[in-house]
Amino acid sequence: MKFEELNLNDNILDALDDMRFEECTPIQEKCIPEILDGRDLIGVAQTGTGKTAAYLLPILSLIDDGYYPEDSINCVIMSPTRELAQQIDQAMEGFGYYLSDIGSVAVYGGNDGGRYDQETRGLQLGANVVIATPGRLISHITMGHADLSRVSFFVLDEADRMLDMGFSDDILKIASYLPSNCQIIMFSATMPAKIEQLAKTLLKNPVEVKLAVSRPADNIRQQAYVCHENQKIGILRDLFKAGELKRVIIFASSKLKVKDITRTLLLKKINCGEMHSDLDQSQRDEMMYRFKSGQVDVLVATDIVARGIDIDDIATVINYDVPHDSEDYVHRIGRTARAQRDGRAITLIRGREIGDFMQIEKFLGYPVEKLPLPEGLGEAPEYKPMHTGRGRGDGKSRRRGDKKGKSSEKRKSKSKSKKSAKSDEKAQTAVMKEDTKHLPAEQKPRHRRRSKKKKPEGE
Repeated sequence: MKFEELNLNDNILDALDDMRFEECTPIQEKCIPEILDGRDLIGVAQTGTGKTAAYLLPILSLIDDGYYPEDSINCVIMSPTRELAQQIDQAMEGFGYYLSDIGSVAVYGGNDGGRYDQETRGLQLGANVVIATPGRLISHITMGHADLSRVSFFVLDEADRMLDMGFSDDILKIASYLPSNCQIIMFSATMPAKIEQLAKTLLKNPVEVKLAVSRPADNIRQQAYVCHENQKIGILRDLFKAGELKRVIIFASSKLKVKDITRTLLLKKINCGEMHSDLDQSQRDEMMYRFKSGQVDVLVATDIVARGIDIDDIATVINYDVPHDSEDYVHRIGRTARAQRDGRAITLIRGREIGDFMQIEKFLGYPVEKLPLPEGLGEAPEYKPMHTGRGRGDGKSRRRGDKKGKSSEKRKSKSKSKKSAKSDEKAQTAVMKEDTKHLPAEQKPRHRRRSKKKKPEGE
């Protein structure tokens, strides 16, 4: 379907024509008519499906038609991260190019006092559309800078991620300031139970639009190394040894790993930078600008840039750790092979993550190519789910508990706790042996046996 077939106003259509947007994506085709009809809506769709335009275009069209108060905030769009808020703000500038009477302001966290003052002025001057992260918007509401009593549209973008980041209470608090007739629109990449509960709490008889989670693009070459944790840095060194990797994002599970990886690459003279939550907003903006402009070749990051960052020329994505689930895997590697380009995705799988990656392969419907470890790194784990031995001690504890039916509950509980602790200790030992079995004997950790205390003489 073409955009001109939808009931969007001429100013919006002119902007789309300038941007060479003609055909709707599936999510846009299904959502835009429902939003124009005033329905609450929940859309389940991944990043990259065009969901930002799916809600911005009809909302801007309705506001521009003059059906809503000119001297109030008409629309609030919630984003889980500053980066996504900035991207929505950029899309707003493009789609609203011919909407001279509609102003917007992006409100997101950071330690820059000047930025906060700028946001305050934007709110007080009568911005029609507010794009915000939850904590920052609550700060402005508390200070009396934002009045939500006449808001007509409330949008939650990437709602699942907002809940994962602990913003549930903040969202409900912001929603409590909205009028009862506010139209609420929610987009989420997944639909877990907590999202369904949030939808039931906030939305009124919503239309549900669900797109199946798409598989990665065919032009992404997916590969993986099965390795031990202490072999991962060696794999990275080998990947960058030839000096051919450019325009790379490396995703790691924690900011400490991001810092360690960056330090290692810098020692190898790799032109790289890092992105994580320890950086303030100005530092993150500067790093993203340097990466987008090509001043930095490799960006090492936590999941902060996994969704919603629009960079077309990423050649390679490296998952230093296996993503939590299939959707996250698709989001991460979807940063490459954009704009008709080819891309490469490499995942480093340690022994304890093999089962998780097998689930990802089950979702994909095919096995991912496994590469041999570089020479000199030692043996790799066998590609099969690790057995840690958990649960055996609990089973024994239950059987013994059945035989001692006359024992007190307190004694049973104490016995189970001790056996569970022993079971966990055995499991951890098994994992350590698995992760270090490839090492030479002199490098393996030694475990001391506890010596029995001698009885004092005379006893």
